[in-house]
Amino acid sequence: MSLESLLDEIAGCRACAGDFDHEPRPVVRVGPETRILICGQAPGRLVHESGLPFDDPSGERLRAWMGINRDTFYSHPAIGCAAMAFCYPGTRRGADLPAPARCSSLWRGPLIAALPNVELTLLLGRPAHAWGLGPRNRASMDETVRAWRDFLPDILVAPHPSWRNTAWLKRNPWFETEAAPWLRGRVAALIGA
Repeated sequence: MSLESLLDEIAGCRACAGDFDHEPRPVVRVGPETRILICGQAPGRLVHESGLPFDDPSGERLRAWMGINRDTFYSHPAIGCAAMAFCYPGTRRGADLPAPARCSSLWRGPLIAALPNVELTLLLGRPAHAWGLGPRNRASMDETVRAWRDFLPDILVAPHPSWRNTAWLKRNPWFETEAAPWLRGRVAALIGA
């Protein structure tokens, strides 16, 4: 199946419709030239509303880590986003629900296979670490991110750029002084900046 056909099928997916109290809206942004694939857990409410991945404060932090502006993030063909689940799962008691496993099992394999030019996968948060690293994943998010150099150059593990990880980032300033500069350099090389 072509990437275009696969993306059309994903856009029309309603497999989790019965699990949500809202209409599913798959948010995936990739293309045949995708070289940097950004994988988080699932879209949040603001992303669900806009249809743009990382169209929220976590996106601002992510773009700062990458060293690019909003326009480059959304317009450069080398940058793609495909979370573990493509639809906003909703919230319970103020926290986003976990990404439905059904989405990943239905779409992840075919989508990755249709993106042969990916040279860097950015895994944001524990669910993405578990999927992307498999048995190489460590016992905790902290341990996995501390081992970030072990997965280079094709994978960079990071905490999710959500405000929920602000305390972790304050306790671990090395991420912003060591891992983020590596990411900025790699992104610049891959997008020709």
